[in-house]
Amino acid sequence: MSTNNTRNKLTTGAFIAVLVLSLPLIAGFFGRLHPVFDSFAHFRVHLAVLMAIAALPLFASRYRKEGVAALLLAVAAFTTTSNSLGLGAVHAGSFQPKSDEQPTYKLLQLNLRYNNPEPNKVLSLIGRLRPDVVTLEEVSDMWKEKLALLSSAYPYSIICPYPNRVFGVAILSSRPMADGAQANCYERGSLAIAPVNFGGKTVEVAALHLGWPWPFKQSRQISAVAQPLSLLGGTALLAGDFNATPWSAATARVGKLGDLTMVPSVGPTWQWWRLPEFLRFSGLPIDQVFHKGDVIVNSAHTLVEAGSDHLPVLVEFSLKPTEKEQETVTATVSAGKPVLPNG
Repeated sequence: MSTNNTRNKLTTGAFIAVLVLSLPLIAGFFGRLHPVFDSFAHFRVHLAVLMAIAALPLFASRYRKEGVAALLLAVAAFTTTSNSLGLGAVHAGSFQPKSDEQPTYKLLQLNLRYNNPEPNKVLSLIGRLRPDVVTLEEVSDMWKEKLALLSSAYPYSIICPYPNRVFGVAILSSRPMADGAQANCYERGSLAIAPVNFGGKTVEVAALHLGWPWPFKQSRQISAVAQPLSLLGGTALLAGDFNATPWSAATARVGKLGDLTMVPSVGPTWQWWRLPEFLRFSGLPIDQVFHKGDVIVNSAHTLVEAGSDHLPVLVEFSLKPTEKEQETVTATVSAGKPVLPNG
């Protein structure tokens, strides 16, 4: 009798857990209606996994049908976070193979962590990879001094200080700014845009740091950067710490404002710093990269941690050749002398 009572209590508890979990899980799909719903969307994967686990005990109870329905809901919700299915709230592009005819460039994206206890890890990483351009967030006063050590390798840069002297953004470039153009800061230093010259072609590179979702001011911040994002050039790269997942309404808003395509997600990039590294899989994919125009994304992946609670993200990309370049390459290949254009 006591065994049956225990089983009934466990089954009832699992049923209640399924009902409770279903509320935020479903609410997350209505993020376009209000930011409060979008806050739940960021934890869609976690909620779906927990619901699937809670549904399993129901299969051997009188709640069998409810258990099946809960499991199907969990699986369906989980699939909407997959890049390959294209079911997310924002349009995600795909990787294209490198071309032997076009030079390849590198962009490194990293939230530095304002009080990073191992800043030399970041400097070493940048020195080892030598990316063409670097987008950074949480550029505190401490980091201004550290980044100055890279000035010889990255003479073209902009640092946008945030009012609290902690959450600024920066763009470092080994390549010059486009002729007659300059980099600018927007929205109290949370957005930087720099027109960078890549082998004679201008790419507007932007670094963005959004605040936390509702009940914080993320939604209002997106509205505040709407104008500069909408004025991004025809060929652009936007990278940053969005504090929002790829499938959220917040990320979709940013992509729509800039008419941008999202680079396929590289997986969890953030986890609470007190958790051990082996639990990284349970973190959140909140560092995003977008592109448009002539940018061709060849690959994107995370790197080993560099003292921050965010993983570095390395994106390799190339640029579509101009008609003149394409004609030159075609003629050269036809003559049996393949060459690389200057990059």
